[in-house]
Amino acid sequence: MLLQAVPKSASAYISFSKLLSELSQTKSVKQGLQIHAHLIKTGLSRDAKHHNHLINFYSKCKVFSHARKLVDESEKPDLVSWSSLISGYAQNGLGQEALLSFREMHALGVKCNEFTFPSVLKACASTSDFTLGKQVHGVVLVTGFQSDVFVANTLVVMYAKCGHLIDARTLFEDIPEKNVVSWNALFSCYAQNDYFSEAMALFQEMIASGTRPDEFSLSTVLNIATGLGDIGQGKKVHGYLIKLGYDGDPFSLNALVDMYAKGGDFGNAITVFGNIQEPDIVSWNAIIAGCVYHDYNGKALELLEQMKKSGLCPNMFTLSSALKACAALGLPELGKQFHAELIKMEVMRDPFVAVGLIDMYCKCRLMKDAMIVYRSMLPEKDLVAINAMICGHSQNREDEEALTLFVEMRKRCMEFDQATLLAVLNAIAASEDIVFCKQVHSLVAKSGYKADSFVLNSLVDSYGKCRHVLDAARVFEECPDTDLPSYTSLMTTYAQCGHGEEALKLYSKLLDMELKPDSFICSSLLNACANLSAYEQGKQIHVHVLKLGFMSDVFAGNSLVNMYAKCGSVEDAGNAFDEIPERTVVSWSAMIGGLAQHGHAKEALRLFDDMLGDGVSPNHVTLVSVLCACNHTGLVDEAQRYFDTMKEQFGIERTHEHYACMIDVLGRSGNLNKAVDLVNNMPFEANGAIWGALLGAAKTHKNVELGQRAANMLYALEPEKSGTHVLLANIYASAGLWEDVAKVRRLMKESRVKKEPGMSWMEVKDNIYTFTAGDRSNPRSEEIYAKLEELGYLAAKAGYVPMVEIDLHDVEKKEKELLLSYHSEKLAVAFALIVTPHGAPIRVKKNLRICLDCHTVFKYICKIVSREIIIRDISRFHHFRGGSCSCGDYW
Repeated sequence: MLLQAVPKSASAYISFSKLLSELSQTKSVKQGLQIHAHLIKTGLSRDAKHHNHLINFYSKCKVFSHARKLVDESEKPDLVSWSSLISGYAQNGLGQEALLSFREMHALGVKCNEFTFPSVLKACASTSDFTLGKQVHGVVLVTGFQSDVFVANTLVVMYAKCGHLIDARTLFEDIPEKNVVSWNALFSCYAQNDYFSEAMALFQEMIASGTRPDEFSLSTVLNIATGLGDIGQGKKVHGYLIKLGYDGDPFSLNALVDMYAKGGDFGNAITVFGNIQEPDIVSWNAIIAGCVYHDYNGKALELLEQMKKSGLCPNMFTLSSALKACAALGLPELGKQFHAELIKMEVMRDPFVAVGLIDMYCKCRLMKDAMIVYRSMLPEKDLVAINAMICGHSQNREDEEALTLFVEMRKRCMEFDQATLLAVLNAIAASEDIVFCKQVHSLVAKSGYKADSFVLNSLVDSYGKCRHVLDAARVFEECPDTDLPSYTSLMTTYAQCGHGEEALKLYSKLLDMELKPDSFICSSLLNACANLSAYEQGKQIHVHVLKLGFMSDVFAGNSLVNMYAKCGSVEDAGNAFDEIPERTVVSWSAMIGGLAQHGHAKEALRLFDDMLGDGVSPNHVTLVSVLCACNHTGLVDEAQRYFDTMKEQFGIERTHEHYACMIDVLGRSGNLNKAVDLVNNMPFEANGAIWGALLGAAKTHKNVELGQRAANMLYALEPEKSGTHVLLANIYASAGLWEDVAKVRRLMKESRVKKEPGMSWMEVKDNIYTFTAGDRSNPRSEEIYAKLEELGYLAAKAGYVPMVEIDLHDVEKKEKELLLSYHSEKLAVAFALIVTPHGAPIRVKKNLRICLDCHTVFKYICKIVSREIIIRDISRFHHFRGGSCSCGDYW
């Protein structure tokens, strides 16, 4: 039918040319082949014009085998033939073929024109062949085509896409009459290279020059606004679209949806999306990806369902967004359904898809499935996939597996990047593997990452978690540019490793550098103050928290409660607790634990009931605090009830900590048989804390047999700890078994176990003062000992009698009395009475349990001096006030 309409006149080539041109637009290859056959049959195919039109037709229809054959069959293919072929290759992404054809044409002496040069330059840009591009630029200059706006535009694009943006800008400025394509060429290249600010400035310059933007300009500048996160500028461009009549352009509408969705303006995103008559896959992907980007994951999955109902099938990009939503919401079963769809699409070899699946399975804690996807990838694993797998292991506390995978990676001589090192260092920090930490430190130094602040900060954190404080400090000092995260890493390390004073010094240095602390730093410093019992410094940090506006931050609020509670002011802790806007289980646990430590058991249990009434479920830490509250005041029945119903009422499995608390409760109260039965019937082996609780109970009740059994177990579990020997010696001494006391001392000497010296410290005007028994290193020692003598005299007058029976030294009674009077906490209290204002509370911290003699004498002293004395020992607080202690002598 088609050939019947073909005319047979001498001017037939005009009709054939027109017909081939129309067929090339519709890509009607079959009809084109019929025309070609007819031209061969009639002998017209030899005509140069018909020949060229056929080459052009085949090139535009991507039938390059036919187009190339026609060129090869020509005795002397002219510029039109070569231009058609080169243009076809370049437009269809076959850059190498286009350049080979250009070289062949050039070798034959055929010269380019203003139509050929743009195609050749486009091929140079797509293949990044800058050397040839510069050579073609030279030919353009020699032949005088640089003034042609189309050639000039493609030169700008070629330079920009080959990474020479400055040269591209120079060429752009040299274009005598810039058109909209010229402007589009440059600012789209800026955008593709992530120079969004420069691209936006260039667009505004274009508007100022009077050049009217087209739909390509506007869709590109919308993508630029998205890259900048500048939704205000995006709205201005939206106005241009409406004003210039391009608001129906599908590319622009898709760009608008993407811009509003990623900018978080879902109202406008949905409105624009609703105005698209027939949203395509790009439209849906933009709105779904935007939802996921801003954590509206449920909405993203709803939209995916709507998309399917509309008749559109999701592609790999849609499902990748859906996988992220499943990962965030913890929906592994739905994620598996999407996995099945991806398998049907046969896109599993795509690393982008594989990484999305690995990430989803890791975040849903399905590590076996993640590993199956990882192992199914090509032998040469993608670095992003390996990083995702290492991160997944680390996030799921499979730190050994994360480090093993990294070792495998290094054995295969694979490259690594910043993300790999950060994930590995995170696993090292969690596993506290100091050997691996040092090996990675060496690798960081060798690979040039010593200048990367993120890696160095993670290295500081890893050394800190491994409790190698000096190494952490050394890495910090090596940081080329110490920033807020650097200070945060080291301050946290100091705070966690008990170097609170160093943390506070570093904070002062941070303030001197005019770096603004964040809430995390304030939390770390408050915890450091808590560990030091540095009440005054803790109050100063509290002031900073107020000034910096962190009172609404739950972490800072929790740390304030913890700090005040551990610094001896349960009232301040309560005020800080009341100011926390949204209390979490950590908030409640901190306050309950604080009340328990201060002996306010009934208030702690009442607060626990309030917590349950508030709908907050306890965790294992909360229950430890509840049991401690019962323990400190001898509430045996209440403790037993909470212990027995933990699993049924709260779904919390008992841990070693819970058993240790319950055994301590029973032991202190004299229920030694019940305590021993509980140890014998535990579902796991008893640890040091549990045997320590039994040993403490044996000492309290002078049970030699139980003390020996518990001590023998502790010798095996914790041979380096001196406390076991000391307690056992006390038990023997209380029973008058002095030979056994001597044996314990000999064992300590033979095992080279040194008794931990009693140490007390207190804070005065931002300074920490430390004391040991009989210490005379303080500059005001003479005054301190004079004050002690005075206090001893007044206490004796009030009825105090030194409890010499608790001293195990084999010396006379008078000397024992003297040794007792020089205990570290007594020295600290005497010093406080000299240097602190009259009437101010005295706060002292001790590293061991307060001895019975000190506990007794402080009840007298607090009444004599009319001061509250607050002693925080290793297990609890003692508030001495008006002649009695808050513990009720039960500790």
